Amino acid sequence: MSEIYKTPEKEKAYFVTFTIVEWIKVLQDIEYKMIIINAIKFYQQNRGLLVYAYCIMPNHVHMIIQSNGEETVSDVLRDLKKFTSKEIIKKLQTGGKNEAILSEFRKAGEKLKRIKNFKVWQDGNHAKVLYSNKFIWQKLNYIHNNPVKAELAKRPEEYMFSSVRNYMDLDGIIDVILIAKELITVNEG
Repeated sequence: MSEIYKTPEKEKAYFVTFTIVEWIKVLQDIEYKMIIINAIKFYQQNRGLLVYAYCIMPNHVHMIIQSNGEETVSDVLRDLKKFTSKEIIKKLQTGGKNEAILSEFRKAGEKLKRIKNFKVWQDGNHAKVLYSNKFIWQKLNYIHNNPVKAELAKRPEEYMFSSVRNYMDLDGIIDVILIAKELITVNEG
């Protein structure tokens, strides 16, 4: 993975994006989104993943996240992507009509020695450290408006798989830490 997208600073918050290979829309179905959601919840509870914002799109995931300091964000995301890859493949294999998708994942995996069978996620997380108030709010707005731009919803809060609902005091699927002075102080101080 390119050094430019690593997250070596444990105390920093990052904007990350991870994408399904070939931009396949495997996450358009709720059952596959739930794999991501359940994994995020597990990593929040068991690996110190701090989530400030997220949006699960049909073929990629955007997040603003931080580690509790024990591991880097890269370490946590590596394991989260590895786990969700296995779960997505299992579900596709039991679904019956998913041979074309499995074939694409198999083809992507064949290109790499480190992959045994299937490659679900593209390499990297496109991590960018959150370095200013302006950048933080720009990324937060980008995440929350992504479903509207993609015509998945007319208004951001209509899209259930986004933290915008948390920020609007509506029921959210994943608990998030609302961005406040504390996050900004950690990154600028």
